[in-house]
Amino acid sequence: MEIQDLNQEIRSKYFKRMEDQTPHSFSASWSGEDLLYSGIGNAIYVILPTPGCAWALSKSGGCTMCSYIADSPLKNIPSEELVDIFRKELARFSIQPKTVVKIFVSGSFLNPEEIHAEARDKILTILNDIEAVEEVVVESRPEYVNREVLEDCCRHIPDKIFEISMGLESSSDEIKKNRINKGFLNEEFERAVLLIKELKNDYKITSKAYLFVKPILTSEKEAIEDAVTSAQYAEKVGVDRISFCPATIHKGTLMELLWRRGSYQPPWIWSIMEIIRRTRKSLKIPIIMDTSGFGSRRGPYNCKKCNKKLKSSIIRSNLDQSIPEEFECKCKYKWEADLDYSHISRSNVNITDRIS
Repeated sequence: MEIQDLNQEIRSKYFKRMEDQTPHSFSASWSGEDLLYSGIGNAIYVILPTPGCAWALSKSGGCTMCSYIADSPLKNIPSEELVDIFRKELARFSIQPKTVVKIFVSGSFLNPEEIHAEARDKILTILNDIEAVEEVVVESRPEYVNREVLEDCCRHIPDKIFEISMGLESSSDEIKKNRINKGFLNEEFERAVLLIKELKNDYKITSKAYLFVKPILTSEKEAIEDAVTSAQYAEKVGVDRISFCPATIHKGTLMELLWRRGSYQPPWIWSIMEIIRRTRKSLKIPIIMDTSGFGSRRGPYNCKKCNKKLKSSIIRSNLDQSIPEEFECKCKYKWEADLDYSHISRSNVNITDRIS
């Protein structure tokens, strides 16, 4: 069975188990410290309910590791209602100077079929009127990044930095196609980044690449090399920032199926540290490492003695773009053995059980 058929089968079974909820129940927001282009500041994250990612809802079944579609009501939300939800989520915060607002729609903000242009433009206008907001960050697949929609967005938010985040995941087209099922190749990503670069002459617009650490069917050593190579590629193409997303097991995905059968394991935190060390030494643009799921059964994991310490170290290093200090723990020897021998065993999981 091809990967798309398997993906779609898993996805459809998961959809049948989803309970019907109101659009408001899918919205969420939180805040925290973050690195802006101007330095350390505050970030407000807002999740909005939309019909869901068009790629995940297609016959492709979407990406092998992503279940964000489960955070969507799977139906159109009237623009007026969506804007009202956004206002209410934003009103939860006292917005301080030097703030970035990050909008997540479990899909593509620039796809008019997922979020109508009327709602999109109104949300951007609201943010443009808040002086304390310096940056607005949205996500989109590159096929929805076109001149018309970008210029329309930028005209509604001329006083802020407008960043388009795209899930490149890997610079390897083979990995994107056969392990992630991403649905586009490097050529499409390069076209989108080039267009954003062209618009910099007239607007405050930037781009960011999301890079996925350790797709399915990938050994620990290969995961590190692919992450570093992909970051170097993304900088060469011309993105302004990079955000690494280490694998966390999402429900209702092919990745979860393989994990449950003992055929996949998320990366070691040691691998994450190695990626940070190598990319921050070789690249000039900001490198952010997401720490969601660190230390949990479904996320990147070392051992109970060092999980929290390393996670805290990575979070601090995201803010000052430093290289985390060297740290020693007995579990590091198992990670080193994994790197040395996984290519021999062709294993995508740890050669020995992780220390608990």
